[in-house]
Amino acid sequence: MRAIQIAELTGPDSALRLVDLPDPEPSHFMTPGAGIVVDVEAAGVSFPELLQTRGEYQMKPELPFVPGSEVAGTVTAVAGDTTLKPGDRVAAFCVLGGFAEQAVAPAHLTFPLHDELDFAQGAGLILNYHTAYFALVTRGRLRSGETVLIHGAAGGVGTASIQVAKGLGATTIAVVSTDEKAQIAEQAGADHVIRSTGPWKDEALEFTSGGVDLVLDPVGGDRFTDSLRSLARTGRVVVVGFTGGSIPEVKVNRLLLKNTEVIGAGWGEYLFSTPSYAAEVADALDGLIAGGFIRPIVGPRFALEDAAEALKILETRQAVGKVVLEM
Repeated sequence: MRAIQIAELTGPDSALRLVDLPDPEPSHFMTPGAGIVVDVEAAGVSFPELLQTRGEYQMKPELPFVPGSEVAGTVTAVAGDTTLKPGDRVAAFCVLGGFAEQAVAPAHLTFPLHDELDFAQGAGLILNYHTAYFALVTRGRLRSGETVLIHGAAGGVGTASIQVAKGLGATTIAVVSTDEKAQIAEQAGADHVIRSTGPWKDEALEFTSGGVDLVLDPVGGDRFTDSLRSLARTGRVVVVGFTGGSIPEVKVNRLLLKNTEVIGAGWGEYLFSTPSYAAEVADALDGLIAGGFIRPIVGPRFALEDAAEALKILETRQAVGKVVLEM
């Protein structure tokens, strides 16, 4: 099979190699003997893969390795305790190995792909939508009728968060930086779209007559203090990541002013320590898909051999929707 390997830690311009590798066996390195082999139709491209090209991600496999954490395609072989069978359409979180024509995922992280979604949408389902659900519901305690402000709202996690929040009965305020990204946030269903380059905090306070209930922040950077200032009484900021590059610091006295909270949402850590959680979220998301709330927005599409270009789209923050590799 053809695959993309990270062969050196020099960034997306030079770290990747297109190689031929043996087809994989149905055994996953995380759960040996309990894997699902998938003929990959589409692979999601995410920020962790960009970090991996420089050795900056917390998972540091021995070189060379095949990156790619999420795929969608058709089951070709199974091992272990699973109801899946060859021929099933699935979305899977494989952790590594997704940038290839075949990939292996743990059985407990491989799910039937809803008939309403195509393979490119399936490749953007698990990482983004499971993260969004975890951040909004499990950690953020979002309730119907609340208002959520979402930074980076045109990206994969951002658009997923808009749709999940809307499906749960919340009002959404999307923060974006360009006209193109504003259109993507509107396509995702945002109730209000405001610019990160303008007085977004004041606009959010005006929309809500006093503050938002929850801020979801996958960006970090210098806007974090204003995120705290945009909260209503007992509001929460949920930290998902730092795609903006810098990690903000919190002056905790600000939390006392309106009894607010800063909450970390590390989906991966929770997932690997609580393996049954993924199936619970998949069931909840299936309900939102069936209800028409979730439709992953696919952005730029690249061929496998153009994986470096896909990663550079993320690096320059030009990505809108989910970036995918199509086989």
